[in-house]
Amino acid sequence: MLVKNNLTLIVTLLLSVLSIFAALSFGAAPTKLVDVYNSVSGQWFSSGSDSFLDRIIWQLRLPRTLLAFLAGSGLALAGLILQTVTRNPLADPYLFGISSGASFGVVCFITFTGISAGFSMSLAAFVGSTLTMILLVLIAGRKGSGQVETMLLAGVALSFLFSAFTSLLLYFSDPQAITAILFWTLGSFARAQWHSLWLPALIILSCIAVLMSFRRQLNAMLLGDESAATLGIPVQRFRLLMLMLSSLITAVLVALCGGIGFVGLMIPHIVRFFVSQGTLTGLAMTALVGGTFMVWVDVISRIVMSNQELPIGVSTSAIGSVFFLSLLCFRKREYQ
Repeated sequence: MLVKNNLTLIVTLLLSVLSIFAALSFGAAPTKLVDVYNSVSGQWFSSGSDSFLDRIIWQLRLPRTLLAFLAGSGLALAGLILQTVTRNPLADPYLFGISSGASFGVVCFITFTGISAGFSMSLAAFVGSTLTMILLVLIAGRKGSGQVETMLLAGVALSFLFSAFTSLLLYFSDPQAITAILFWTLGSFARAQWHSLWLPALIILSCIAVLMSFRRQLNAMLLGDESAATLGIPVQRFRLLMLMLSSLITAVLVALCGGIGFVGLMIPHIVRFFVSQGTLTGLAMTALVGGTFMVWVDVISRIVMSNQELPIGVSTSAIGSVFFLSLLCFRKREYQ
């Protein structure tokens, strides 16, 4: 079993690297894989060149592709965290209102400051998502067997509440701000730049390290609160820590990429078909599959229509809704 898991992880890692490399050949300017290889090898193993093709690959496509990979990895891990600590297979950052809270924070920041880029947007998104988490914990309470169910219902209610506040801000904003906000809320990697990649990379790598160090506690949470408490785990504090971790990942990615849904729902389910979610291999697989999935969604969004780009949020919502309905049908057959 261990050899099989390691082999699966190696294959997934190779596919992820090849996907990032292949994605660099897609775009408005057709590029052959040989040209991509020459450009990449030239930059890495020589002084590099400043040709038009090199600028396209290194200044436009590579930062965008890496941001797409980071976004997919982060959202997949956020969904895995929520599904584990709540023991709900349909949990994701959108269901708990985390994304809506982060979006509300960013929209408030853009509306009142007029700034639509920079580290401050990530901070505003984190404040909004943290507010959501605080409200969820206060509503759900500290004890009781129905805490998780209450938290789920409260998350759905808070999601609608923050969406309503966001719409209200849009209603009273000036047309230029509305255009910028609407473009951002649809989700896009078009504004990816090298200097903006360090923050999501740092956050996601740090969260992966934290998850790997707490993998035994995560496995225990799948057994239920009482069983986890019997094993010596402070259930309430650990759940709050994991919720804040998911909130941090979602906030940083929402600030950079806008609203991208269903990734945290789909990817953990797909990975569970191959490996156990509580192992190191399962955590790494979730990050790699999520990143690879988002890279190809970005490619499809760029090439599906000529001379324009399909918003990432539209693509993931279309794919995710089909997956969600298929999952419901599959679960329905299990109970028949």
